[in-house]
Amino acid sequence: MRSLTNVSPEQSQGLGRIDRSLDHASGQTVSGSGFAETLGGALQKVDQMQTAADVQAEKVAMGGGNLHEMSLALEKADVSMRLAMKVRNKLVEAYQEIMRMSV
Repeated sequence: MRSLTNVSPEQSQGLGRIDRSLDHASGQTVSGSGFAETLGGALQKVDQMQTAADVQAEKVAMGGGNLHEMSLALEKADVSMRLAMKVRNKLVEAYQEIMRMSV
């Protein structure tokens, strides 16, 4: 089993959602959106950050933007994309693990 010592703040927010999902699976009442809606919303945020970074880069390229704001937007977009890739990889690993289980 892997250790959870290197968990970023973004990942810890996701862990809270998982915890609420586990409460729901155990029969406790939980209000909120489903897994697919949560994942879809997160992917939309990643897309929005990528778009914002593109807009900032275009502004700087045309000479009208703030270089600092562009750098921040690019870094946010990069971090969100890396996190999305890690989540995707974990989902694929979990799916493969489930498929290996014997019934």
